[in-house]
Amino acid sequence: MVTATPTNATKSGAISIKPYVDPTVSNLGLERYNMVLHDGIFQEEELALIERNGIKRYLTGLNEFAPEVKLIQDNDIREAKIKEIRTIVAQLEKELAANIVDPNSPTFWNDVKLLKHDNDEFWGKISLRCGNDSIYMDPVKDPYDLIKLYAIEAGGFSMVAPSYEAARSMSRPPKFYLDKHVQTVSTKTEVKKLKNKALAELDKLFNKNTNKLFYIAKVVDANSSQYKKSTPNDVIYDNMDKFINGEGIERDLRRAAQAFVDASALDMEVLKLRSLVKDSTFYKFIALKADGFIYHVDSSVMMGRNSSDCVEFLKNPLHDATLIDLTKKVESYWNQ
Repeated sequence: MVTATPTNATKSGAISIKPYVDPTVSNLGLERYNMVLHDGIFQEEELALIERNGIKRYLTGLNEFAPEVKLIQDNDIREAKIKEIRTIVAQLEKELAANIVDPNSPTFWNDVKLLKHDNDEFWGKISLRCGNDSIYMDPVKDPYDLIKLYAIEAGGFSMVAPSYEAARSMSRPPKFYLDKHVQTVSTKTEVKKLKNKALAELDKLFNKNTNKLFYIAKVVDANSSQYKKSTPNDVIYDNMDKFINGEGIERDLRRAAQAFVDASALDMEVLKLRSLVKDSTFYKFIALKADGFIYHVDSSVMMGRNSSDCVEFLKNPLHDATLIDLTKKVESYWNQ
């Protein structure tokens, strides 16, 4: 007998629910000990449901009539998803209710007894209990692990993100995430590669082009005014190393490394102009007014709505007078 398994489950290696610890986000100091809850404490959650007009719909991930399935645009993909759901439901009906149903039957959902999405008696008892220790799952052998896996991926448990990458992208980090080992390692490796690329670029700039490194530091560092022409290169290198490693204003490693790589790819003209605009704002040589536009303070010339507009403004030869004025004033600080 062929046993149905979740999409990519067997290809993902070990599957578990793990605590999601972000060392950059304060959690009562628990993050320092790689914990999300106090020792001995557990968080338990029942399967989520949506109720409309008195009709309950549990977020099971095993409902072919759910919006996330019906809204799949590609007919082939949608049909494949429906087939997957029916195959899993048929397997679970057989294992848990001794009910044999044919996934291809036109009366399939009428024949289902236990796994209907509005079955309070069954779904109301499905819950998760998580703590600081990983919970290992075996959806191939344990039908309830299979049920919980689909429910997590469908958003049925708010405390568990469906993946490590999803947990990282949430504005409010979850306490736990579903760890499919291969996927999680791939995500973490991707970030490491990007960070290593940024660090390699930093080394190259430090050894061959410290002038460009100076402007990159001004562009990516929130405190750009700290950098003068007299600032030791070692200080700039150290600050940029910390920035790339998520120890600066940008705590997300991926975004920090990507910001440095993107800045490194800019040509010197753009880097200088972006640095000039940034420090001109700090020293109040240009300012945002009530109408939402940025103006050159001395001449009252409008430069644009944002820093990108200001850079384009200063590129235009027609505005050389403003460029010369700002360059003279800002460089007086850079040359201190």
